[in-house]
Amino acid sequence: MNDVERRNKIKEFIDFWQNKENLDKANENNKDKISEKKFYQTFWNKLLQDIFDVKPEDYIEYEKQVVIDGNTKFIDGYIKETKVLIEQKASDIDLDKEELQSGGIKLTPAQQARRYAQNLPFNDKVRWMIVSNFKEIRIFDMNKTGSEYEVIKLEDLVGDWYRLKFLVDVENEDIKKEMQVSVEAGRLVGKLYDALSKQYRDINNKESQKSLNILCVRIVFCLYAEDAELFGNKQCFNEYLKSYKEENFRDALINLFKILNQENKDRDEYINENLKEFPYVNGGLFAEDNIEIPTFNKETIDLILHQMSEDFDWSKISPTIFGAIFESTLNPDTRRSGGMHYTSIENIHKVIDPLFLNDLQKEFETIKEIKQKNDRKAKLKEFQIKLSNLTFLDPAAGSGNFLTETYKCLRKIENEIIKLLYIDKEGQKKMAIAMGSEDEKLIKVSISQFYGIEINDFAVTVANTALWIAEYQMLKETEMIVGDPITFLPLKNYHHIVEGNALTIDWHSIVDIVDYIMGNPPFVGARLMKETQKQDLNRVFEGWKNVGDLDYVSCWYKKSIDYIQGTNTKVALVSTNSICQGDSVAILWKPLFDKGIEINFAYRTFRWDSESNEKAKVHCVIIGFSQASNVGAVIECHVGGEANARGAQKVGAKHCEPASVGAKFTSPKIIYESNRPQVVSHINAYLIDAEDVFIESRNKPLCDVPEIGIGNKPIDGGNYLFTREEKEEFIKKEPKSEKYFHLWYGSDEFINNRPRYCLYLGECSPSELKSMPYCLKRVENVRQLRLESSSKPTQKLAETPTKFHVTNIPNSNYMIIPETSSEHRRYIPMGFLQKGILSSNAVRVVPNATLYHFGILTSNVHMAWMRAVAGRLKSDYRYSKDIVYNNFPWPNPTDEQKQKIEQTAQSILDARAKYPDSSLADLYDETTMPDVLRKAHRENDRAVMKAYGFTISHTEFDEDDCVAELMKLYKKLIDDKS
Repeated sequence: MNDVERRNKIKEFIDFWQNKENLDKANENNKDKISEKKFYQTFWNKLLQDIFDVKPEDYIEYEKQVVIDGNTKFIDGYIKETKVLIEQKASDIDLDKEELQSGGIKLTPAQQARRYAQNLPFNDKVRWMIVSNFKEIRIFDMNKTGSEYEVIKLEDLVGDWYRLKFLVDVENEDIKKEMQVSVEAGRLVGKLYDALSKQYRDINNKESQKSLNILCVRIVFCLYAEDAELFGNKQCFNEYLKSYKEENFRDALINLFKILNQENKDRDEYINENLKEFPYVNGGLFAEDNIEIPTFNKETIDLILHQMSEDFDWSKISPTIFGAIFESTLNPDTRRSGGMHYTSIENIHKVIDPLFLNDLQKEFETIKEIKQKNDRKAKLKEFQIKLSNLTFLDPAAGSGNFLTETYKCLRKIENEIIKLLYIDKEGQKKMAIAMGSEDEKLIKVSISQFYGIEINDFAVTVANTALWIAEYQMLKETEMIVGDPITFLPLKNYHHIVEGNALTIDWHSIVDIVDYIMGNPPFVGARLMKETQKQDLNRVFEGWKNVGDLDYVSCWYKKSIDYIQGTNTKVALVSTNSICQGDSVAILWKPLFDKGIEINFAYRTFRWDSESNEKAKVHCVIIGFSQASNVGAVIECHVGGEANARGAQKVGAKHCEPASVGAKFTSPKIIYESNRPQVVSHINAYLIDAEDVFIESRNKPLCDVPEIGIGNKPIDGGNYLFTREEKEEFIKKEPKSEKYFHLWYGSDEFINNRPRYCLYLGECSPSELKSMPYCLKRVENVRQLRLESSSKPTQKLAETPTKFHVTNIPNSNYMIIPETSSEHRRYIPMGFLQKGILSSNAVRVVPNATLYHFGILTSNVHMAWMRAVAGRLKSDYRYSKDIVYNNFPWPNPTDEQKQKIEQTAQSILDARAKYPDSSLADLYDETTMPDVLRKAHRENDRAVMKAYGFTISHTEFDEDDCVAELMKLYKKLIDDKS
């Protein structure tokens, strides 16, 4: 439904429920439980149906059962999809007053509702709690502690209905619809691209490809302009083309494109009548008149006129989503990999919300709370000017989706400002609104505030087009508010999204300084870069050490930080999680922190889906940063007389003192883990609330513990490795070889209990080797393989073909640590191997390790350290000797504590031994882990924590606190050594 329809329905809703006779009837019927149920159910049914256009019978559950202290209670209303619990009271009930409950306890309605929420199953965990008495609705955010709530008065529902959007997740539903339409639009563009490409004489020619892309953009813009009524007549584009025969279709388009680029005063006064109605578009979209346009066949014409015009409504696309789909659909590289790549709006908001949008919204909400009308009006106008002065840069702009979504968000706020300034609660204008030449005074936010750098020329064109579409869509929303038409055409041609390599361009040449930098730069691993990308990396990090180990995305961090020196600019970039793990942390962040950079917020590792046909499951982080000296102070929210470090006041929050108008709104430092925000005092380069420590590569252990190494690295082309069946078959042919076979474990073999076998001939005498022709053949294969290598060190190894490249065969039992292990395991499965069993370079080997060492290394303390500082393979743990093990700060236990750890370590091994038929993968799966093993690990965890002097609690182990303490200990050990 549109805004006018919704407003009228809300007014009817208010009129009915404010009627004293209706509420008296409700109070009277409280004596009759059935009537009471029907009455409040009608209230919520009507609210959901009339305001949000939702069928309540399919959406809300009434009288949901919950068991409390063995007794069944009934929740008045529960919405499973959005996790909303409703406690409804009669109109004469004081929502702050305690009432006697069954069981003899007294509770307020909110306490009663919270009790219900706490006893629901985990899958029904409540996100929002509502307490209402018809006259007011109190909203509790269950993600926040304390008794704060927002209040919506029934009489204010016309202006405040949007604050109930969480009931139905309206915005997400709208986004889903836009996404579906935009994906279908992308499919149609793909069909158009394929059909037109067949009409070109040589589509492999770069100029022809460029012409095809421009042609597709122009046709799609015309289709959008037609459906959005930019051209006036709803079907003018379709009707115009239909008036031409197939052989004249090409000429019809060429003539139309020329007209769209001509002002009325420059047009031929004798042009065809069917061209006269088309307006001047400008914006550069139709400026290039020498593009190659092929002939159109019947198939292509039918696609444009019917499937893409008559059967599809382009006005409903999301420019944020469609722009990216459009660009990737017509990009040869992405077409080959599946096409239709785009960043979801949800993921875009993970960047822009904590970067600036949350703060702007808080500031806006505070201004709306000003009681004095003239003051409020003045502050609203000031805030609108502030929005119009903000500037944004995306230095890896792509199709402009971050810029487009940001523009839409600012304009939505501005439209609310316009509504508050000019429209009263009844939807009538408070004053005359000047139009025509005064339009710019009404709408101040402009696409001229948005800048971008993009290396792909076609993506630049798409980004500009997406911004134009977003501009028009938001203008139509403004029109609906003020009730008057607003001129849109001709397009504004700002040329602020520039084609070029962001790593070679001086960003100041694009825009001197901006308020915010944001984006999703390209991810290319250190070992996967093209030569040109390596050159970019070396140029950006000229003079830095070990930059060859950095991901390509690191370049954008360095360029951003160079750009923002001495400014208040804030930055947020999406990156591969590698830049906050392993060696990269010290290489990249230590010099950047030396420049005074501070991390303001961060999303820890999460999966970034590209929303393509073949989703790119990249594991990412988002890091927001700025210069430390330029970060503003946090506004405090006082709850119960105590300062709440969680930041600025939420509108309507009970007991909160309003923040002073005009104060600087700066979010507290926040770490997001699985979308759950945690307010912290500091964020270091490992994205942990701890002091700034950089774990650098170390050859020897920091503490007095056994040295660690890697297993054996054969470089044998598989000639020395066998399955059980292959080994047995080989021994049949070569019986003397049996004594040279050893069990062989890498990470996968050890965790899944699927050992292979290694034929190790390093100690075999030449005479015996010659007596084993099949073994000799394997040795010759290895020698030849090494000789043919392009690596000189490998060629040198051909001189000793029976030896491994790296040989590590302990002369006693030893401990083994898998190099790679699943992120889903609480503990990396470690263990001991007997002398004579060989391990591969896919594991780490600790000779001379004891039960005590095993107990420490398999504890939650060491696991917390590993998770914080280790590298990752996608999201799986990569256990390294030089970063994880050698830098680990060990405790100084008493003899008693050490003995206890040895006992708990043995208990872990004993618990495993009870399940000889189960692999470590089975035993350490969180779903199937035996209780006896879990209990043994917990006892070991407690023993290790006690040895460190860490607080032992029955509550869940806090890894962040643990790592923070370990980093302090690490720093002390480093300082002591120096």
